[in-house]
Amino acid sequence: MASPSQRSLGILNLERGMSPGATPRAPLPGSLMNPTTYNFPVISETVEGAWADRVIRGDPALEPAYIEAARRLVERGAVVISSNCGFSIRHQVAVAESVNVPVVMSSLLLLPTLLRQLPRLAKLAVLTADSNHCGEDLLGIDDPVERTRVVVGGTEGGKFWQNEMKRPPPLTDVAEIEVDVVACVARLRDAHPQIAVLLLECTGFPLVAPTIRRVTGLPVYDITTLCQLTLASVI
Repeated sequence: MASPSQRSLGILNLERGMSPGATPRAPLPGSLMNPTTYNFPVISETVEGAWADRVIRGDPALEPAYIEAARRLVERGAVVISSNCGFSIRHQVAVAESVNVPVVMSSLLLLPTLLRQLPRLAKLAVLTADSNHCGEDLLGIDDPVERTRVVVGGTEGGKFWQNEMKRPPPLTDVAEIEVDVVACVARLRDAHPQIAVLLLECTGFPLVAPTIRRVTGLPVYDITTLCQLTLASVI
């Protein structure tokens, strides 16, 4: 565990409904919360009231809690702040204005940069936990021509989505997440053969990113990619 003065990656965590004093499961290799993903200490603060269903749907009332939790992370030594849900990008501006360290709330921040890496006829696919709530305000693409190059697919209705909508959410096996994401990718590629890169919005999806890279042969970006990049800029 990081000491209060140790430079760390700070994660704004969702509510998980754990009993006081309960020990959380150790983060899996490759996950957002695992220090070995970055070779850098990781600390977290739970955002009060930030259950997954509220964050995915979008609830402006959560913004003060996000700001307070971010400030606590900085006080504990966070030099970069991220979040454990890509839909938290709704609070990107407010959190960034409240602290004096880089803030990267969602892998969706990478979207404009990734589009510029691709040929004009190529497309980028966003894989999200819930495409019903991954709207234009989250994508941040104002140019209508560029927007046509972005396709969005979700795993809503799948096992992982079903579990995350519960309070408290039960753990989902990595194999079950993989089934949901692989099926989503297959649907998107069938409909859009021009897809050249995949961007994983959901912070649970990095666990299956290696499989997706192997199955598709495409570049795959996620929240850990963005955190690694940002940490490299400050350490």
